[in-house]
Amino acid sequence: MTNQSIKIAMTGASGFVGGNLIKRFKVHNWSVTAIERTDFEQGRDRIRELLKGAEVVINLAGAPIIGKWTEQYKKVLTESRVNTTRMVVDAMGSVEPRPKAFISTSAVGIYSDKGTHTEENCQYADDFLGRLAKQWEAEALRAEGLSVRTVIFRFGIVLGSNGGALSQMIPPFRLGLGGTIGDGSQAFSWVHIDDLVNAYVRAITDNGFSGVYNLTSPNPVTNKELTKALAEALHRPALFRIPEIALRLKFGEGAQVLTKGQKVLPERLLKQGFVFSFLDIKTAIQDIVKKT
Repeated sequence: MTNQSIKIAMTGASGFVGGNLIKRFKVHNWSVTAIERTDFEQGRDRIRELLKGAEVVINLAGAPIIGKWTEQYKKVLTESRVNTTRMVVDAMGSVEPRPKAFISTSAVGIYSDKGTHTEENCQYADDFLGRLAKQWEAEALRAEGLSVRTVIFRFGIVLGSNGGALSQMIPPFRLGLGGTIGDGSQAFSWVHIDDLVNAYVRAITDNGFSGVYNLTSPNPVTNKELTKALAEALHRPALFRIPEIALRLKFGEGAQVLTKGQKVLPERLLKQGFVFSFLDIKTAIQDIVKKT
């Protein structure tokens, strides 16, 4: 696939990741058709209409994972990922010509919080988040049966200057109120937004990209190391510790997104020669703080 005049259809286009992808795609003169939540509410025929002519479909849809996981919100999390992905794949199967590539999303929460995980050597989590990610990926992988080149990116925590996790962390740190979560020993697998965008450009233009990829820096850290890097970049102390029990009281089961973590390596990206611009957390944080 060439870099010229690529037509892209995208779910989740208004989010943090989607907005950054669109900015880069404009540089390449690629056009993007956004598929909104209201489009899904109209059903598969509406999705099919929006997919017509698209050479690439990017699937980023999903309600925010950080929140109180009531049974009702778990349903929202599932429907906004699994059901929307199913509808997109079904719609792709009914358009001619079919898209050449489908790039869908998953998360490192599919893995256990024990050990180190690559795509080939891993242990999956047996909890709500792990099961959700498996369902999500299973729906996306059905696109392979349509002879559509399919890529799934398992996101680490995405770090950037205009949204994502750091947009919530920087304000309290600037006030000197930052600190670790619990003892800070939980793994923190992350990726700079610029590297994430570069990986998408590569996946769109390189037909050799197919299957599941961990989209994380090759150098995961701990929550304590993240806290130290952020405090140093902002020239502020990080003396506070957020007790895990306080997060459990606020978010219930959903607190595990903050209190647990997965140590993940991007083995397949590295094997395919992908070069990360931000390899260490200190450099990444400094870059982001300068832009904030």
